[in-house]
Amino acid sequence: MQSTLPPGMGYTSLDLTVKFLRPVTVDTGPVRAVGGVLSSGRRTALAEARLYDGTDRLLAHATSTCMLFPTPAA
Repeated sequence: MQSTLPPGMGYTSLDLTVKFLRPVTVDTGPVRAVGGVLSSGRRTALAEARLYDGTDRLLAHATSTCMLFPTPAA
């Protein structure tokens, strides 16, 4: 989320939903996380993340609604 915001803007999570679809164990091997911002407005934004194993099976899926706000000047 932060990398998509202009300078002087911050965010905090309003909610976070995580769905664990498969177990992640030592035998799972390397995993890959893919995330992005699905929509962004003036006050809120929606972000999504997905976790995949080495064979591109979906292991987990998460979404978060974020509140956007100006940060105080340093």
